[in-house]
Amino acid sequence: MVKREMYLQRIRPFYESEMVKVIMGIRRCGKSTLLRQIREELQESGVPESRMIDVNFEDYRYHSLKNPDAFYQYIESKLVTNQKYYLFFDEIQNVTDFELVVNSFRATHDVSIFLTGSNSKLLSGELASHLGGRTVSFYMMPFRFQEYLTFRGESEGNKKLFAEYIKWGGFPMVCRETEHETKWVLLSNLYDSVILKDIIMRNKVASPHALERILEYVIANTSATLSGNNIANCLKEEGIDISAPTVYDYLRYMEESCIVRRASRYDIRGKKVLSFEEKFYVCDMGLFALKKNRVKDEYNLVIETIVYNELIARGYQVYIGKTYKGEVDFIAERGGEKFYIQAAYLMENEATIEREFGAYEAIRDNYPKYVISYDDWTADREGIRHLNLIDFLTDETVLR
Repeated sequence: MVKREMYLQRIRPFYESEMVKVIMGIRRCGKSTLLRQIREELQESGVPESRMIDVNFEDYRYHSLKNPDAFYQYIESKLVTNQKYYLFFDEIQNVTDFELVVNSFRATHDVSIFLTGSNSKLLSGELASHLGGRTVSFYMMPFRFQEYLTFRGESEGNKKLFAEYIKWGGFPMVCRETEHETKWVLLSNLYDSVILKDIIMRNKVASPHALERILEYVIANTSATLSGNNIANCLKEEGIDISAPTVYDYLRYMEESCIVRRASRYDIRGKKVLSFEEKFYVCDMGLFALKKNRVKDEYNLVIETIVYNELIARGYQVYIGKTYKGEVDFIAERGGEKFYIQAAYLMENEATIEREFGAYEAIRDNYPKYVISYDDWTADREGIRHLNLIDFLTDETVLR
């Protein structure tokens, strides 16, 4: 079992807090395992198992607890006055009006509550509105490359392992398998489950076929600039009549299911977020391999998506940087930290080198600037650092 230390480090300061700890992420990315690791750390610190209560709402034996009254009565009956309890509710979005029940426990008992779920809207939006700012959220993803290496028992990355990673991705259940056919079946089933349970059924989608085509398009074009009008026009060529506003609704549902994530553009000169020409990134490269339909520029899409997902996993807010001359792939911010990144596959000729390093010419501030590529060699230029992709993925200190 891979210890998800990056997430545990962020959650540990809140183990004893009354703040409701919310862990969001696509289904099967390891949220249940993370809860188990939190439980183990609490036990090691002296918390008796009798004061930890677990409910996994995807386990059929708890099916009746999806009713909020039944859920409330079941937990309430286990809480003893004057003792602190640790409550772990897995896939909580399956409970109707769960936010009301959770808030009641928080307000009337000495409890530390941990929630997981596969719907970011329910967990970060509706729950937060009922708890009045008494939540802290953590966004979880499938294995990063460094975690994949740990899973494989490897201490250092290499191109063979990286090729495996970009083909099959980082879902733990896929990584466990050795047969390619089994991996493919698991990825296909996971994809279908997200579409059916987390998007179509949850949002009562009127046109499932259109939604599936839009999701396939978004995943196959990960890191590309997308708009509702462009997608609607593409679908009309296939005989699917759908409006741009409906496309935007479906994109929002996809983002809420955590299968893709949206990156907004940021006007560096005007210092404001722009609400047009956004990019969407698939959360795992195995899903990209499952749905890709192109060869041209494929590795550039892959590298940009992996860099984006790594930054998100490390807890950064990530934007696409717009300058008066063009754009910078990423602006990353976390706390008081800020830097820029250009991501490329290979610096194969002078034109590519000029394009990647030249993207910074319009930026006059002194924040760190990086170019990340898959090349074996690196060469800094005019204060801009050139990093090897695998070094970036396996060593957080290279950005310091």
